[in-house]
Amino acid sequence: MQKEIVFTDKAPGVVGPYSQAVKAGNFLFTAGQIALEPGTGQMLNSDVQPETERVLKNLQAVLEAAGSSFDHVVKSTVLLADMADFGAMNEVYGRYLPHHPPARTTYQAGKLPLGAKVEIEMIAVIPD
Repeated sequence: MQKEIVFTDKAPGVVGPYSQAVKAGNFLFTAGQIALEPGTGQMLNSDVQPETERVLKNLQAVLEAAGSSFDHVVKSTVLLADMADFGAMNEVYGRYLPHHPPARTTYQAGKLPLGAKVEIEMIAVIPD
């Protein structure tokens, strides 16, 4: 099985030796996204809800660039700087994945890049 690197300029570029996402067969594995603005690469650094909104818009762009969508996400991992933000993050997350939500794991991380309050990665199916 070959792997294919996915890139879109509608999501923030990478800042290290990793890819925005990798296709492997019919699966897509995204890198974790934080609330970086596409184009500028500037960190939003706001409350958890606007950060979650930006993160999900970034992930949506990556999913679409690979031929997938939120409807095809099978697993997500959410990292929070503070588990007290779970409810606020979950409210925004639920608006983007309202139907048949994927399996999900949520952790509190000791510290996230650039002072982010939330980071999310996803695994999705790429429909035929």
